[in-house]
Amino acid sequence: MISLLFFQMMSAQTVENKWSIGFFGGKNEYTGDYGNAIGDFSKAFYGFGAMQLNRYLSPSFDLGLSASYGDYGYFKSSAERFLGKKLDPALLLSLKLNNDILFPAKWKFSPSLIAGAGLAYYNGNCISVSGVDFIVPLGLGLKYQISPKIAVQYIGTYQLTFNDDRDFAVADMNDCYVKHSVGIVIGFGAPCDSDKDGVKDKFDKCLNSPAGSVVNAEGCPADSDGDGVMDNVDECPDVAGLSNLAGCPDRDKDGIADKNDKCPDVAGITKFEGCPDTDNDGIQDSEDNCPSVAGIEKFQGCPDTDNDGIVDSEDRCPKVAGTAEFKGCPDRDGDKVADIDDKCPDVPGVVANKGCPEVKEEVKKIFTQALTGIQFETGKDIIRPTSFTILNNVVKVMQDNPEYLLEINGHTDNVGDDAANLDLSQRRANAVKKYLADKGIDAARMTATGYGETVPVADNATVAGRAKNRRVEFKVNF
Repeated sequence: MISLLFFQMMSAQTVENKWSIGFFGGKNEYTGDYGNAIGDFSKAFYGFGAMQLNRYLSPSFDLGLSASYGDYGYFKSSAERFLGKKLDPALLLSLKLNNDILFPAKWKFSPSLIAGAGLAYYNGNCISVSGVDFIVPLGLGLKYQISPKIAVQYIGTYQLTFNDDRDFAVADMNDCYVKHSVGIVIGFGAPCDSDKDGVKDKFDKCLNSPAGSVVNAEGCPADSDGDGVMDNVDECPDVAGLSNLAGCPDRDKDGIADKNDKCPDVAGITKFEGCPDTDNDGIQDSEDNCPSVAGIEKFQGCPDTDNDGIVDSEDRCPKVAGTAEFKGCPDRDGDKVADIDDKCPDVPGVVANKGCPEVKEEVKKIFTQALTGIQFETGKDIIRPTSFTILNNVVKVMQDNPEYLLEINGHTDNVGDDAANLDLSQRRANAVKKYLADKGIDAARMTATGYGETVPVADNATVAGRAKNRRVEFKVNF
């Protein structure tokens, strides 16, 4: 098996000794169709020898090339067994956990995670079968640093394969191996100064200092404010800032350096030198009387939605163009009553009737006739036929004047019980409303109310007075 494990070259190569070579010995443990020998020390020992060459990449990663050669096999019974030789070259990447992020770099014990890719060359003995497999080793390692150049290391890996006949049996699962290896790793390579700043990499905490930078004893460029931007390119060297703003701060995080921001504590835009325009109407908030609603310059940033020249805050009809005379509202029929107040906006009328036409004299005459002309059966809500002519005239009035809303009010004299009189007046008003509705007048245009004896127009002490009080009144509304 590819002593992949060794890849753990993390071993003895460091920033000081970027190369290392390791020598290992170990044991292959099989799992496959015949059984599972992982962790089973009662099984036969299938040993191998291995070597790896490693290269330091960074405090977290090493790259290595390893190869192992030795036995692989399994003995279940005389009938179910196999034995062979295997050569495993592999390229391995190690993630060192002692990288001063997870664990201190100075630990003598250094854990690592390993992954790689390689090939396995097989040669079987019991039944002569040979072949080549692609393998993926995954595992972990633990190194103990004896000295700066010498370390001992254990590596354990699980080797994924993609073949099922290297144990000379094809059944349910591919043949895989666990490899345990232990060895010694030797680091070599002279210390260097990668960034040519005069500080050896061993002591250099900033291995990529820009060329020409003046550095301190740790190899890092001077950074007075500690913001990661070197003083020689920091436009605000005494105040911690951002690298994308040449080391200057941006308190409101609007992408404009505070030194160039007229509103450094409120996020803004470049057009207004860092000051905001919340409603995006092209007028900055400090000059906008309506900063949260898009408006126009004429009204200091406030809107005129209907474009009638009247700012919305003073416009009674902000969504419909109107005139200043009616505070921004239109008057379609030109009767000097704004449409918003006009009950008859398409018919010229008078203010007293909320923009509707005056009630015609002939209509008033018909309604006057109705006061005494509508008769009912005594004590009942049945309309006498003699009243039909007057009621038909009312129907004609309502048909000719669709803007009219009609009140039908029923009244009685004071003869009899008060509650009975109230009920009778209501029923008679309802009867008139039903008559008109049956003639085609929309019931929604009419209301019927009974007042009983509560609203007399004459003296109930006389026969003539009581007759006048028994009446049905019509009133036009708009």
